[in-house]
Amino acid sequence: MEKGWVTILSTASNEAELKCALLKSHGIDAVIINKQDSSYLFGSAELYVRQDDVIPAKRILNEENA
Repeated sequence: MEKGWVTILSTASNEAELKCALLKSHGIDAVIINKQDSSYLFGSAELYVRQDDVIPAKRILNEENA
């Protein structure tokens, strides 16, 4: 991953997709790196945002879970 990106969540692939879409709807650049094994379906997907967006992104995700 390029410098300046931070992992803010490691979860199941489908949940990462939903969280990524939520962040993008709030104008935050977010990307997913899927580290799930395709054969045995273990592992997770990691959600990344830019360093400057970490606090707002975490706030948005926390509000969504409340």
